Amino acid sequence: MANKFIDGGSRNVHTRVKTAKDRSKSSAKWLERQLNDPYVKQAKRDGYRSRAAYKLAELDDKLAILKPGVNVVDLGAAPGGWLQVAVERTKAAEGSKSIIVGIDLLAITPDIPHTRFIQGDFTADDAPDKLRELMENKPVDIVMSDMAPNTSGHTPTDHLRIMALCEMGFDFALEVLKPNGVFLAKTFQGGTENILLNRMKKHFKTVKHIKPKASRADSAEMYVVATGFKGNAE
Repeated sequence: MANKFIDGGSRNVHTRVKTAKDRSKSSAKWLERQLNDPYVKQAKRDGYRSRAAYKLAELDDKLAILKPGVNVVDLGAAPGGWLQVAVERTKAAEGSKSIIVGIDLLAITPDIPHTRFIQGDFTADDAPDKLRELMENKPVDIVMSDMAPNTSGHTPTDHLRIMALCEMGFDFALEVLKPNGVFLAKTFQGGTENILLNRMKKHFKTVKHIKPKASRADSAEMYVVATGFKGNAE
């Protein structure tokens, strides 16, 4: 999938959602945003599990990391949009021998062909070993994370929570990446904490922040991308 977003020529008709007895104002607002989000509509037309597929596609258009034959671990994989893009771009369905593994607290149903999935908590002590087992203990080319905590509405707290997940993903990447591997993870605006950013710069040739166009304009999310893994010696 080339990330050429086209809204199918549909008319710009805004759907409004009214609150109901069992629907709060916030849930009505979320539903209205979903119904009117052009990326959500495009994902349905293209057969992707989520609008997030276009974020990864755009990042890969810039970075060219999802190549045939690479091994990928997707942290926070549900509902599966990133796994779908990884399968397409690595040509796993065409016999490229890429191994694509995902993990998430939520189930992915139906299964995504040519991927391996664990429904579980990445922060659990045994999660890294389970992922290595599904990877057949082979080195990984890309560790990518779209993990995010449930937001509390308190910006400093939300930032600390997502940075904790980002750091856990990074520590896992240090253990499994092969030389010149890639770590890609969601953060919130404000970027990556200096301590973690400095660690990344020590272990990777290039580290940068990117906000894909497919990320909502009012969203604080952005992605830190570390390429050219140099090794895990501290």
